[in-house]
Amino acid sequence: MDRSGIFAGDDPFQIVRAWMSEAEKTEPNDPNAIALSTVDETGLPNARMVLLKDVEDDAFVFYTNYNSQKAAEITQAGKAAFVMHWKSLRRQIRVRGVVELEEGKKADDYFTSRSLKSRLGAWASQQSKPLSSRAALVAEVAKVTARHGTNPKRPPFWGGFRIKPLEIEFWADGDYRLHDRFQWKREKLDHEWETVRLNP
Repeated sequence: MDRSGIFAGDDPFQIVRAWMSEAEKTEPNDPNAIALSTVDETGLPNARMVLLKDVEDDAFVFYTNYNSQKAAEITQAGKAAFVMHWKSLRRQIRVRGVVELEEGKKADDYFTSRSLKSRLGAWASQQSKPLSSRAALVAEVAKVTARHGTNPKRPPFWGGFRIKPLEIEFWADGDYRLHDRFQWKREKLDHEWETVRLNP
């Protein structure tokens, strides 16, 4: 199988990092944005944009409020999918996999690295719950600022999710809609990857 050029390599996570590095130079905003897809208890799908914060050796990590709708859906299903799309590169990456929590030191360190206003906002927001007004949210931020000061710790209801992929697909735009698609797939997390070229 010819996987040369931008598709070359024996480690899909290295390919992801290389593509993201290129996107950082060409995308005007949020080159690490992903469209995260989940399903609710009835099987109805849901999608939203979040920021991918880490590409580990065998997983993808993002952070959120554990009381949010997406967190509830991920916890219930134990699975999630996402797509990264870069218009400037005319490429995308699709991922499907199983999910586990990241609520240890890495989550603490990432939370501490955020701006103070973002940390206070995490404490103030009851994500996905009804909100009477923006003024009510601003008032809540003032309350948590008085309570937690200028160095708030990570809330117990806020942390990371680690997506461990069973499938990763790399897509690049081709002339006349003859796109290049390569899928990396494994039946279980401890299995070897198999790769296949897909029709566009």
